[in-house]
Amino acid sequence: MTELHTKSSHVLNKVMSQVSPSATYAMIARAQNLRAQGRDVISLDAGEPDFPTPEHVCDAAISAIRAGKTKYTPVAGLPELRAAIAAKFKHENGLGYGNDQIIVSNGGKQVIAGALAVTLDPGDEVIIPTPFWVSYPDMVRLNGGTPVIVETGQTAKLNPDQLQAALTKRTKWVILNSPSNPSGVVYSADELAALADVLRPHERVLVLSDEIYEHLVFDVEFATIAAAPGFADRVLVANGVSKGYAMTGWRIGYGAGPKVLIKAMETWQGQVSSGASSVSQHAALQALLGPQDHIAIYGQAFERRKDIVLDALTGCQGLKTVPPQGAFYVFALIDGAIGKTTPDGQVIKTDMDFALSLLETKGVSVVPGSSFGMGPGFRISFAASDDVLRDACARIRDFWTSLSSSA
Repeated sequence: MTELHTKSSHVLNKVMSQVSPSATYAMIARAQNLRAQGRDVISLDAGEPDFPTPEHVCDAAISAIRAGKTKYTPVAGLPELRAAIAAKFKHENGLGYGNDQIIVSNGGKQVIAGALAVTLDPGDEVIIPTPFWVSYPDMVRLNGGTPVIVETGQTAKLNPDQLQAALTKRTKWVILNSPSNPSGVVYSADELAALADVLRPHERVLVLSDEIYEHLVFDVEFATIAAAPGFADRVLVANGVSKGYAMTGWRIGYGAGPKVLIKAMETWQGQVSSGASSVSQHAALQALLGPQDHIAIYGQAFERRKDIVLDALTGCQGLKTVPPQGAFYVFALIDGAIGKTTPDGQVIKTDMDFALSLLETKGVSVVPGSSFGMGPGFRISFAASDDVLRDACARIRDFWTSLSSSA
């Protein structure tokens, strides 16, 4: 019998050597381990609403189970759910899609992964502006592409000049995320139209517009680049029910775009996972068709929490925040902390050092900014109660003050 080689050099392919675990989940795991040891830990790391799923959505899932709607579904999703998604796009975004231009997947992440899997050839480039969601670059690498990271500076938005400079003959995709994780910035319709104008002559280049935080905006209007005149056939919109409907664990995302792309994604998904959970799809259907009152309630709560965090961190001299216009994150830059000594005697060389020491000494878990391609800094998720946020921010201020007073 041939001996099975189990060393990673023999088992894993070359691509995996370039891919790292999610920094967000790494911090979540560290926080959970400390909590299991009896430590008092506040987690501001996870990117999910703390609200319960709306009751009418849960009731729809229970009804589906009792009605026996627990069998396999079409790979691209229930026809009635895809029709409801098409109606959502028409009503909310002014976009016209047929069912054959929509796919339902196991979370928004699978929508993005599927699009990259069916379009990227080795060496194809994907433009990703900073700061970016931690998974974008590695998802590109896993599918044979080359991430091209574009530094956006303090605006945290890609501008037309930066986009033009990054384009090459190998560019296949530009990824935009608005509202943004981690910065919370929101692109205006004019800003998106200007980017579309740059891309118009480059017919080979597609846009992946990640709009998962669409319903969470503060004092601004949401806009999609798919609405730019004559541009919809160049755009894949990735969205889902996880953030706006507090349904992260239900794992329902959806994509809308050109027929040929959606058909290829359906074929890929059919070989990788088949359709999403039947029960979750019936819940998502009710989420889209049922009462929408909770969206405004969530939005008001998140805006209040945003202000709590920004007000609390304003007094930290040398700590710079990016005021968010959407989502539920505050991104902070901490250049002034580098080289300082932490309360536990460690010299901060990176924002990971900062995050780990904050967790160990003050019991607050945040995600290092470098994992989003912009640092040194950290991301706070303010998807927590007002009192928890006040407590956490007080601990962060204490930690920052202790750094400022050390040599």
